[in-house]
Amino acid sequence: MRNANREDPVGVIGLGIMGGAIGRNLVADGWRVIGHDIDAARCAEAEAAGIEIAQGAAQLAERAPNILVSLPTPQALHATVRDIAAARLPRRVVVEMSTFALDDKIQAEQALRAAGHVLLDCPISGTGAQAKVKDLVIYASGEHASIVALEPIFAAFSRQAHDLGAFGNGTRMKFVANLLVAIHNVASAEAFVLGIKAGLDPKQIFELISAGAGTSRVFELRGPMMAENRYDGDNVTMRVKTDLAEGHDGHRRFRARAGLPHAAVQRDGPDLCGRDGERPRRRRHRLGMRGARGDGGNPETVSSHLVVPGRRPGSSPGQAPRRARNPWPPSQ
Repeated sequence: MRNANREDPVGVIGLGIMGGAIGRNLVADGWRVIGHDIDAARCAEAEAAGIEIAQGAAQLAERAPNILVSLPTPQALHATVRDIAAARLPRRVVVEMSTFALDDKIQAEQALRAAGHVLLDCPISGTGAQAKVKDLVIYASGEHASIVALEPIFAAFSRQAHDLGAFGNGTRMKFVANLLVAIHNVASAEAFVLGIKAGLDPKQIFELISAGAGTSRVFELRGPMMAENRYDGDNVTMRVKTDLAEGHDGHRRFRARAGLPHAAVQRDGPDLCGRDGERPRRRRHRLGMRGARGDGGNPETVSSHLVVPGRRPGSSPGQAPRRARNPWPPSQ
């Protein structure tokens, strides 16, 4: 199988935060990109960046032999797979880059294989802000020859791409990564709470923790927002409860003990996600979250507003925190 080259257009289905950034980086690298999204606003943004727009997944697949898929829900993936399979096209390589349950990916792979196509399981490690600057890592799994052939495309929008072998290993690795990312998010927010309630300056907390042994990539990405009490931009979007729940399913599947993600879903689930997009009440030492529109304009994606409890929304970093109900230090 020959490597992908710039004579063949690359398809991108799902032009949200991740897919849109990936498409723009491909264009900047000299690739011809054809995109599709059900959200007209996303399509307009992509078209302005030089991405050609197709009216549907089947129409896109007619023109692009290699197709990158970044979608918000398994239902969107299965609908896309049905459209491509029903089009009766020559062999296409579809790269599924979302984080879904492994069963959903296996079902999609079987459907495309039956139609003569190849599905690769290639979830991505990185945030929307990282996607803009090609600071992504691809966990590729599936047909080895297709992964090798796609290396020039992967190099156009990521800093690393790894072949993990059998289909599904990419998702398994993403579950491992998501476990750590979610825990680092929660731990970072609680560390800021501890420091702020102790009277420390939040910007100094960020600077000194970043310089020492307690830092992490997640802390360095999201810590500035916590320090500045600013929760906007692409770094803030993360489907915490969904990703943890899918990872917890993986623990059950592989009979691995993992108490922290179970506790996060069971204890913090209602606080993390709220109901029907409503902003939930905050509790001490927990993250605040609210429903938000995500990739493809789908409201099921959850945006993690890493709100440090005890700080008034919009307050300046140097402003004194609200007085805690319980005295500092806590007696327990």
